[in-house]
Amino acid sequence: MSGASKTSFSIRRLKALCWKETLQMLRDPSSNLIAFALPMLLMFVFGFGINLDTPTLKIGLLNEATGTEAEGFSSALVGTPSMEIHHYQTREDMARDMADSKIRGFVVIPSDFSRRMKVTSDTAPLQVVADGSEPNTAQFVANYVSGVWQIWMTQRADDRGEELKRDVALEPRYWYNPSAKSRNFLIPGSITVIMTVIGALLTSLVVAREWERGTMEALLASPVTRAELLLSKILPYYALGMFSLLLCVASARWLLGVPFRGSVLALCVVGTFFLLSVLGIGLAISTATRNQFNAAQAALNAAFLPATMLSGFIYEISSMPTFLRGVTHLIPARYFVSAIQTLFQVPTDWKHLMPDILLLMASATFFLGITARMTKRRME
Repeated sequence: MSGASKTSFSIRRLKALCWKETLQMLRDPSSNLIAFALPMLLMFVFGFGINLDTPTLKIGLLNEATGTEAEGFSSALVGTPSMEIHHYQTREDMARDMADSKIRGFVVIPSDFSRRMKVTSDTAPLQVVADGSEPNTAQFVANYVSGVWQIWMTQRADDRGEELKRDVALEPRYWYNPSAKSRNFLIPGSITVIMTVIGALLTSLVVAREWERGTMEALLASPVTRAELLLSKILPYYALGMFSLLLCVASARWLLGVPFRGSVLALCVVGTFFLLSVLGIGLAISTATRNQFNAAQAALNAAFLPATMLSGFIYEISSMPTFLRGVTHLIPARYFVSAIQTLFQVPTDWKHLMPDILLLMASATFFLGITARMTKRRME
């Protein structure tokens, strides 16, 4: 093998190896499933299965008061499109239905509603009870009822020709995501997880398959350099991974209706360095294990779980403990989540993208460097 180690790099051999790897990849059913079927399946699972938006809330209403004001506020609640109001006659019935999850909360208009309204209008003379087993939903119940109360009070003051006293007037504005839909930032994050799984799985089986089939010995006996061997394992799967990335973005844009405001060029630049990172992870695992089953299991654990839990895709990094926040800096998916969410929400701004690009470039260099160090030009 001493003569082979002195062989110079050859473009001709690299082309031949890439063509051989491409044919082997296209003829392998598992590679086709991972590259074409898996992205679409995961896109629809994430697109329709993960949603932080609250649907129409089912809320109970007990009106113990009489008079036009109580009826007016009751009508305001019923007319709110974000709430489905169920009328009750007793508190016991409401409590039972909330315990059975038939409603998520209830509002009680007390019998002295009109009298208390004459005394003060600073505090709503209502009782609002929400199901605390789901804190987010409980917060939505409180916010929705409070919003209806503020709107009703404003309308009541206008009808009476009175001036509603307010210390602060809030006028919410949502930048970058005007519709305030969680799908618009969850889908870009899910693309990160999908590409992490696909990239790591594609290359985690490559070298292990060569060892299991006995073809690695033939490659090591040939005058192929280490650089040619590594590039032939990366370039075909990089092209396949970029196709999967563009397929996911197109699906998000045209099938799921998520706006994409960045440029395709910026997407390709960011996607390139991220793919090289995850391909390097998968290739390093494949080189170390030399077994397809073990490589696939290790790739899923090393890629999927960190990309889901520590990338900021679902869980805010700023709310994590200090130690975990430090660990997230080692996860390539963290930087890709930030970059691709930016590309989906705002026009391309290279100044803001550059830190993520540079960190992904460093990540790709690190993982591909580890793979190069682990790749030997001799039998062991």
